[in-house]
Amino acid sequence: MNIALLTAAGTGTRMHQDIPKQFIHVDDKPVIIHTMEAFQRHPSIDAIIVVTLDSWEAVLWAYAKQFNITKLKWVVPGGATGQDSIKNGLDKLKEELSGEDVNVMVHDGNRPLVSSEIISNSLATFSKYGCAVAVIPCTEVVFESDDGVSSCVSTEREKLFRTQTPHTYKLDDLLWAHEKAGELGIKGTAASCMLMKELGRESYFSKGSEENIKITTLDDLRIFKALLHTRQEDWIKN
Repeated sequence: MNIALLTAAGTGTRMHQDIPKQFIHVDDKPVIIHTMEAFQRHPSIDAIIVVTLDSWEAVLWAYAKQFNITKLKWVVPGGATGQDSIKNGLDKLKEELSGEDVNVMVHDGNRPLVSSEIISNSLATFSKYGCAVAVIPCTEVVFESDDGVSSCVSTEREKLFRTQTPHTYKLDDLLWAHEKAGELGIKGTAASCMLMKELGRESYFSKGSEENIKITTLDDLRIFKALLHTRQEDWIKN
């Protein structure tokens, strides 16, 4: 069973809007619904769980009904940190699906342009290696700096990969990781792959995309809207 766990519990302070960024409407539809629709359409995703702000749970259920997101099965409140929010979602899945073979695809609720290809490749990589972390290669020159003012130290970009979501793992592996984090006092790892790294677990890369943007600022919101209205030219090869 493949479950999409969407994190949408941020308050969006950097957006400086009256409502959280995941509920801002783009083309008459909340960002979180755009994201949910990607998983609703994918045939290999069996159900969706969303971790969101406690005061917005009823609103999310209403939007899901309005836009026919039939795969949404659970909505749970977020925690104080991203790590806590993911744990809340995992605990709910453990409670609801105890004893079943469950795979969890953790994805940022404010990454609405996740494609069917990205989801499929994540599942394929997971099937082969036991985990999958969406990445894209770094194409820019990267400097290291202690003061953020100057530097003469650079890192080979060929060795650098920028992580995105989704991150796909077995539910039991994620539950283990969060249990160990509690025992060892590991906090503040908003990304599941970072928590696994802290616990010495290797990450296997699946396909990401430059279009799989995370909406954090108003600029991101403008880019998202532009991409929604962009159609690939016929002469451009995939």
